Amino acid sequence: MKRIFISDLHLDETSPELAQSFFDFLAKYCQDIDELYILGDFFEVWLGDDNVSPFNQSVIEVLSRLTCKVYIMHGNRDFLIGRSFCQAANASLLDDPTIVELASGPALLIHGDSLCTNDVGYIKARSILRSKDFQEDFLSKPIAERVAIAKQIRGESEQLTQETADDIMDVTPEEVVKVMQENKVRVLIHGHTHRPAVHRVDLGDFTGQRFVLGDWHTSMQYLEAFDDEISLKLWECTHGQQ
Repeated sequence: MKRIFISDLHLDETSPELAQSFFDFLAKYCQDIDELYILGDFFEVWLGDDNVSPFNQSVIEVLSRLTCKVYIMHGNRDFLIGRSFCQAANASLLDDPTIVELASGPALLIHGDSLCTNDVGYIKARSILRSKDFQEDFLSKPIAERVAIAKQIRGESEQLTQETADDIMDVTPEEVVKVMQENKVRVLIHGHTHRPAVHRVDLGDFTGQRFVLGDWHTSMQYLEAFDDEISLKLWECTHGQQ
């Protein structure tokens, strides 16, 4: 079985060249695979499945034409993706975290933001934004009001990012070990940090691996799992912003 894992595309109608890079990627690499996993922050912002636009529809149509199975996980930017979007895109929504069985053994899939436990302010905000009460209230508002709220939240987030040390915004090593041990896996795959790499993880009795996917604004790195081989690869596109 052949699988591809990507994350942090941050698709947005103001960056049509990025969307075209994604479409080109699907045409080149996803025609002969079995499963495609999108591990969060697929969109720069998702205001709700009822926010119909030509751009959103173009993405839905491209996904719906794929012959492979498509799985989407919520990120910190697009956690309002719902069943309507998934049905239209012929995709399935994944829980965060999720375990998948690779040929080499079970692998834990996570967006990655939940691993950044040293960023206490973000973790608190995450719990509010992911709450049922907040989401129901937000989705009840007119689209224009949602846009304004999303811009305000994004501005506050960018300000906090500038004021927060890089190591605090990265994953907490102890949390990585904890979740891998709790889930009894030797492989962890995630995005969010925009720091693509392969890390060795000391799990006590054995050594695991943590694969970090790249974001598509700076480093379009994706993960390919084919039989028992897992490798991080670079998508050298012609339209993107590498």
